[in-house]
Amino acid sequence: MRLNRKRPRVLLIAEGCNPDMISVPLVGYSHCKAIREVADALVLTHWRNGPALTKAGWIEGKDFTIIDTEWAARSVWKIATFLRGGTGAGWTTLAALSVPLYYLFEHYIWRQFGPRLAAGEFDIVHRMIPLSPTTPSLLAAKCREIGVPFVVGPLNGGLPWPKGFDGARRKEREWLSYVRDAYKLLPGYRSMRSNASAIIVASRDTLRQMPREFHDRCFYIPENAIDPTRFAKRAPRPPRQPGDRRPLQVIFLGRLVPYKGADMLIEAAAPLVKAGRIALNLVGDGPQMEELKQLVDRLGVADGVKLSGWVDHRQVQQYLVGADLFGFPSIREFGGAVVLEAMALGVVPIIVDYGGPAELVTAKTGYLLKLGTRAQIVARLQQTLTHLADNPAEIDAKRGPAERRARELFTWENKAKQVLDVYRWVLDPSTRKPIFPVPSPDQEP
Repeated sequence: MRLNRKRPRVLLIAEGCNPDMISVPLVGYSHCKAIREVADALVLTHWRNGPALTKAGWIEGKDFTIIDTEWAARSVWKIATFLRGGTGAGWTTLAALSVPLYYLFEHYIWRQFGPRLAAGEFDIVHRMIPLSPTTPSLLAAKCREIGVPFVVGPLNGGLPWPKGFDGARRKEREWLSYVRDAYKLLPGYRSMRSNASAIIVASRDTLRQMPREFHDRCFYIPENAIDPTRFAKRAPRPPRQPGDRRPLQVIFLGRLVPYKGADMLIEAAAPLVKAGRIALNLVGDGPQMEELKQLVDRLGVADGVKLSGWVDHRQVQQYLVGADLFGFPSIREFGGAVVLEAMALGVVPIIVDYGGPAELVTAKTGYLLKLGTRAQIVARLQQTLTHLADNPAEIDAKRGPAERRARELFTWENKAKQVLDVYRWVLDPSTRKPIFPVPSPDQEP
C-alpha cells in the first residue's frame, strides 16, 4: 500500500495516556502527543484519562476518544489489590489480571471503529499502550483481514530477576514472575506477532525474547524520552578542583521499593555522609519508606540523608537540577526515564549495568556498575562514590556529554520521527527498512 499523503491517518491505541500521572500513562501521553505532531492521529484511551487530556487542551472526539470499561476495571482493581496485599507491589499479578480487561477494551474499540477501519478512514492502527509484551492484542488479526496495517509497541518487559536477589523478588510479591512465560499461552500472543506489520521493541532484552521468525518486522526504539520544556532549568555549578571539600550532592528519585536499590545507596554512601563528603537526598515514596528511615537512623546518617517523599513530576527538575550525581542502583529496571531526565539537566548518573538504564548511559556520560550480589553492588557503589569525592572534576567532565546525549538522541520529537519512518515503511514495504541503533559507549553524539 502506497501512502500519497504526507501525514498518515493513525488510530492510536493508548489505554494509559495521562499527563497528570507518571510511569506508563505519562509515557503514553508524551508519545501520543509527539506522534500527533507528525501524523493525523486519533487517540483511543481509557475513561479515567479523559479529564486530564481535556485539561491539557485535547478535544474529545477530535483528538481523543474515550473507551469506557471502568465498570469492569473497578472489580479487577479490587481483586488485584487483595491478591497483591496492597498497591505497591505484585505488578506481575496486576498485569496478569489486566489481560481480560484489555481484551474487553479492544472489543469495545472494534465494535466502535471496526466499520470505520473497513471503510478506509485510517491508514494504520498502532497499539502503543500497554507496553507489556505479556498483554496480547486480538486486533492484529482483525486488521489484517480488512487490509489495515497493525503496528504494536514499544513493547518492554520481562527482564529476568538477577541471581541473588530472590529476597527482593519476594518482598515485591512477584510470585507470578516465576511462571511468567505462561503468558505465551494466552489468546492473541502468537497472532499479534504474526499479524503485526511492525513490532517496536523498547529494549534489547525484549528483542531477545522475541521469536526470531518475527525479527524481520522488529524495530528497536527505546521506550523513554524527555520533554526538553520540562527539563530546561540550569543551576550554576562552579567547577570543582582536586581537594575541593564541598560535599557532593547525590540524589535518588523513584519509587521506594526493594529492587530500586535505595537501601544499597544509603549503605554505600553512609561513611562519606558521616565524613561530610556527600549529602544524599532520596525523593520518592513507597512501601520501603519506613524501612529506609530505620536504616538511616541505624547507620547514624540522619544529618546528611534527606527523605523528601513523593513529589509531582512537574517538580522533579527542581530537585534534580542542583545535584551532582544521580544514584540509581536499580537491579531490574525496564526503561529508566528518570535517568534521561537527570542526564538532560547535566546530573551524572551512577547505575547498575543491567536492563534499561544500561542502554541509555555510556562510560562517557555516567558510571555503570557491574551487576553482582547485593554486597558486591554496595561495595562497587561505595568505591565509585569515594573516587568521585576525591576526584570531583571527573563529574564536571561528564556533565556536558550526558546532557547532549539525552537532548540529541532521546527526545519525544526524535522518537516520533522514528515511528513515522516505521509507518512509512509499513505503508510501502518496498522502501528500505529503517534502522535506529542507539550509539554504543564509544559512539557519542
